[in-house]
Amino acid sequence: MRDLEAVRRGWRWGGVRPASWPEAAQPVPERESSLEWARAEPVRSLRWLVQRCLSVPFVRAMTHLRVEGQEWVQSLDGPVIVASNHTSHADTPILLAALPERARERTVVGAAADYWYRRPWLGRLVSLWLNTFPFARTGGAQGVLHSSSHLLRSGWHLLLYPEGTRSPDGRMGAFLPGVGHLAREARVPVIPAHVRGTRRVMPKGRGVPLPGPVDVRFGRPLRPGPEETSRAFSQRVERAVRELGQGSREPEVIGSWIERWRATGERRRRVARS
Repeated sequence: MRDLEAVRRGWRWGGVRPASWPEAAQPVPERESSLEWARAEPVRSLRWLVQRCLSVPFVRAMTHLRVEGQEWVQSLDGPVIVASNHTSHADTPILLAALPERARERTVVGAAADYWYRRPWLGRLVSLWLNTFPFARTGGAQGVLHSSSHLLRSGWHLLLYPEGTRSPDGRMGAFLPGVGHLAREARVPVIPAHVRGTRRVMPKGRGVPLPGPVDVRFGRPLRPGPEETSRAFSQRVERAVRELGQGSREPEVIGSWIERWRATGERRRRVARS
């Protein structure tokens, strides 16, 4: 005990490290969890109740939400990636409110791990409310792509913001190639989406939403070509989102009238079967 007391008194807590010592190693971070509990019962039923009775009515009352192209999400049986621009924290609840209820229940949202999951209580809250999972914006992408691909192969839709962060001035940034790689690996289509008006509802740096009109447009599903690289496909998705934001009515962007009619008919047949 005397020896330990002498060491304690002589130890220079937080002092200067001798030059002969090696640099202090960074601690190994814990492996990020995909939060599977958020997609199991009874949490799924609780989230459906919160969104159906609180979140969606509040969003529609605050924004007078107008949605175009909803039939593209309703017509697909398998999993899809919804790729949208990102200007506000309000984007996620508004996009979820714009989705049909059946698709909303099956949608998982990629949330920035370094922002939403720094505080465990906040990460659990958004996972419960919005069905998020940690999406790392820095470091190696292999783990993120693996967890995202696992969710898609399990039948979940995936809502992503390929810009990687919110736009500070409302202008859309370049898409990262990860969305193209993920679509090729999981062999799922990508539905481009554009949200307009959320920067007025909740601009960057503001924590309280304001009422204001919001428009959401979904485009025709896109699939990577056989010889198309992940980066080229991501750029094609980016162009589709930009054209949706510019109000394009081109068939390559929103689909032809016959394609939209068939998508609506497929939805009606599915409802009749169920």
